[in-house]
Amino acid sequence: MAHIVTLNTPSREDWLSQLADVITSPDELLRLLDLDADETLLAGREARRLFALRVPRAFVARMEKGNPNDPLLRQVLTSQEEFISTPGYSTDPLDEQNSVVPGLLHKYRNRALLLVKGGCAVNCRYCFRRHFPYADNQGNKRNWQGALDYITQHPELDEIIFSGGDPLMAKDHELDWLMTQLENIPHIKRLRIHSRLPIVIPARITEPLVARFAASSLQILLVNHINHGNEIDEEFSQAMARLRKAGVTLLNQSVLLRGVNDNAFTLAALSNKLFDAGIIPYYLHVLDKVQGGAHFMVSDSEARAIMRELMASISGYLVPKLTREIGGEPSKTTLDLGLKQH
Repeated sequence: MAHIVTLNTPSREDWLSQLADVITSPDELLRLLDLDADETLLAGREARRLFALRVPRAFVARMEKGNPNDPLLRQVLTSQEEFISTPGYSTDPLDEQNSVVPGLLHKYRNRALLLVKGGCAVNCRYCFRRHFPYADNQGNKRNWQGALDYITQHPELDEIIFSGGDPLMAKDHELDWLMTQLENIPHIKRLRIHSRLPIVIPARITEPLVARFAASSLQILLVNHINHGNEIDEEFSQAMARLRKAGVTLLNQSVLLRGVNDNAFTLAALSNKLFDAGIIPYYLHVLDKVQGGAHFMVSDSEARAIMRELMASISGYLVPKLTREIGGEPSKTTLDLGLKQH
């Protein structure tokens, strides 16, 4: 009997077909958005040689046609500014290109990052891992098994973070296998998944995946990566509702990006839309100093001023922590605002 796919319960094939339906040409992207390729936009074409342009049409559909400053477009469109070599910026800004075993980063005492897959549904131009040697840390069962052996031998670990690339690029059956192995390690209590795929392609939250999360003995947390309220649509909100019903804790982390979300009004709107979707604003990251991304930088003083205004605009539980990650430090560093939340 054929499986009947009903509205709001996308099939496995649906998310995979959307994943394959990507734009890799700046010219095609601009054409779809009814934008003339002026000299500035054309000059950025070649930046795809530094870091490939990749954006699914499902995400492009949320961009405003005719607006070259659309906040979603700015996150993915190549720019000539990526060729600027900026002092103080690095190809490895977080000092993480020395994994303990291939694909596993033990950056913090009680938790480790498993780089499940190296690819992403969308290539964000500010990505701090745009230069990461994924070829040396491939997401396959051999490397996963080496990582699992390490995890088993380190009882100080109680939480594993699925990262990447994007860990939800793995198929449901691969995630099931990994979760089963982790569930058999007594000292692992929590599984945190850092992913941009649900917001880019909400159909990724399949019924089998939701059911697997609901059945797990681990506490499951999904940390979305959403930078602007325009990214959130009804399909995404419905996907998050299914996860909440399955007992998944939903958080969000954003990056403070010049020209995208560098004002309190935009961040307040984002926090409200997140909370409406059942997601807690968790972190707002100062940009990691990755070479090629300096044009997105918002200074610490600007960031603090924005956060003070944000705190005066919304309830304290809607205010994310303003943080930066420093390579080698045992945790993220919170930027002190000198104010009390209410």
